[in-house]
Amino acid sequence: MKNKKERLQLILNLVRKNSIGSQNELAELLKQNGCNVTQATLSRDLKSMKITKVATNDGGYMYIIPDNNRLQDSMLMSGRNSMTAHQQVGFVSIKISGNIAVIKTRNGYAAGLAYDIDMSHSDEVLGTIAGADTVFAILNENLSHEDALRFFSRFMPIEDYHI
Repeated sequence: MKNKKERLQLILNLVRKNSIGSQNELAELLKQNGCNVTQATLSRDLKSMKITKVATNDGGYMYIIPDNNRLQDSMLMSGRNSMTAHQQVGFVSIKISGNIAVIKTRNGYAAGLAYDIDMSHSDEVLGTIAGADTVFAILNENLSHEDALRFFSRFMPIEDYHI
């Protein structure tokens, strides 16, 4: 492999196309593609690309590439949102009880969704807690459920919930 940029692109391609459960598996795939890397280098590369490992439904793990990028993050922090609701394709359902919203996602999508909500720095949500497939969002006590659904529609397709 000639340079770091090519190595990082190869890692992205391998993670997108394969269910990879460990750094050893990824290192072996890299080696098969002509790129020998140390575990330390691979670990740094994964961290720099924010590639994370999530639990799978079969009890194993796999690496995923976050949907977030710097432009989207800066837009979320400034209160603007370039995402359409359908970009959060991992969304399954939302239920609100009192000032807590429970958002169900496909496995591995909750952390990214919680991050996007937190990065909006809104007055509507005090904070989130994410698991593998569930986000708990603590809502401002004065927020109506209708206003909460309207707020969350910025991040996920909730038109079926009749805002």
